[in-house]
Amino acid sequence: EGRIDLNGVAKGFKAAMDTEYKKGGEISRRVPVEGQSFDLGHGDVVIAAITSCTNTSNPSVLMAAGLLARNAVAKGLTVKPWVKTSLAPGSQVVAEYLAKAGLQADLDKLGFNLVGFGCTTCIGNSGPLPAPISKAINDQGLIAGAVISGNRNFEGRVSPDVQANYLASPPLVVAYALAGSVQMDLTTEPLGTGSDGKPVFLKDIWPSNKEIQDFIAKNVTRAIFEAKYADVFKGDAHWQAVKTPESQTYAWEDASTYVQNPPYFQGISKTPTPVTDIKGARILGLFGDKITTDHISPAGSIKAASPAGAYLTEHGVAVADFNQYGTRRGNHEVMMRGTFANIRIRNHMMGPNGREGGYTIHYPTKEELPIYDAAMRYQQEKVPLVVFAGVEYGNGSSRDWAAKGTNLLGVKAVIAQSFERIHRSNLVGMGVVPFTLQEGTSWASLDLKGDEIVSIKGLATVKPRQMLEAEITSADGSVKKVPILCRIDTLDEIDYFKNAGILHYVLRGLAA
Repeated sequence: EGRIDLNGVAKGFKAAMDTEYKKGGEISRRVPVEGQSFDLGHGDVVIAAITSCTNTSNPSVLMAAGLLARNAVAKGLTVKPWVKTSLAPGSQVVAEYLAKAGLQADLDKLGFNLVGFGCTTCIGNSGPLPAPISKAINDQGLIAGAVISGNRNFEGRVSPDVQANYLASPPLVVAYALAGSVQMDLTTEPLGTGSDGKPVFLKDIWPSNKEIQDFIAKNVTRAIFEAKYADVFKGDAHWQAVKTPESQTYAWEDASTYVQNPPYFQGISKTPTPVTDIKGARILGLFGDKITTDHISPAGSIKAASPAGAYLTEHGVAVADFNQYGTRRGNHEVMMRGTFANIRIRNHMMGPNGREGGYTIHYPTKEELPIYDAAMRYQQEKVPLVVFAGVEYGNGSSRDWAAKGTNLLGVKAVIAQSFERIHRSNLVGMGVVPFTLQEGTSWASLDLKGDEIVSIKGLATVKPRQMLEAEITSADGSVKKVPILCRIDTLDEIDYFKNAGILHYVLRGLAA
């Protein structure tokens, strides 16, 4: 839905500066970078990464990137000094054929050195920007850019310092590293000046389809795949050195900060506990439209000043070793603390435009808290929770933890205008009921503030897609009765819900 033609990137960024960031009047502003010989401006590309995911399984775009790098080097072009570059293909085969073709040497000259294999930049593993660049961005409020060949660019995920994230093919990643800004139109403006003093345009260094195919035919061979995958499960010396106990079940390590025994089955009985209505629930968040699963359960870096950061610090993990949420998925303690903790999420309980970051207000104390801390306090008080949201709630990936984390925080229902289909199903699978408001109704049109109390009756006998009613009591005692559609859509999902989720349903089935 957000696809932009190459000649529309600069126009799109300019429009976003006006409408999204409210900084249109300063789009040409540039600021000095401490201790550096260059300045920095809005739209400057500070990360250019050829990263794994979909694109690096495609030899045509990897060869195109290598050939474009070769042609750029031949012209005397260099990458702008503020760009952090990297190459992280998903397969060792890629490294082999780029080296065999002689193209890795040219990528290296432009800073696209091989940094590893697998998920990197688009899951938040680019590592920090150089300190002076990070400082300039944050001190001066710059909207910096990233161009990556991954397939996810959710807010706050690529880097906490970068807000304008673009997905592009590997050769375009190289081109933007040379150009250095998404404010440039690469179809009409030169990428830089060649060693002969003449401007060099993208069309001057873009390889032909025939040249790309010739390089593939010569260098991407069956023999490379056979050699690299013959012992794919053997691993390197580090992997082989890992000691594992002989056991049919996993040996949990209580001291591990990466993998913990999750609490889903604590107190489980052989038969389901009868479903009860939602009574006296508090609102954990009022969220806007298109809240992605990365807003709900981020995969980016972990801030030291966050509940997850505090947990890791308490367990002896240095900030430099925090890694990020995506790699801590095996530890529910980290992931619960990360739920609704995206640095860009806005909870509209916190003022007219919402407060950025994972915060809420605990009622009736009216204390502002991180969402995790408030949820844990509500659990101690035995108060159930609900979440309100706008349209297309749950777009994106990280889907399992977006539902798991919601469940573990004590959220019993999510009431939205509409849902992304898989997240809707996953919520049911974790025992959280998705409801949709009637067409034309939103939490904003209901004038919700977040201090209301919500009750929903009829869940014990609910049928697929049944209309129920939310009774919403305002702080002044007035009551709104709001029709809501239960989005438990099938009879199988009713069974999951009555078992408190699909995990309990499956385990009880196995036990029986």
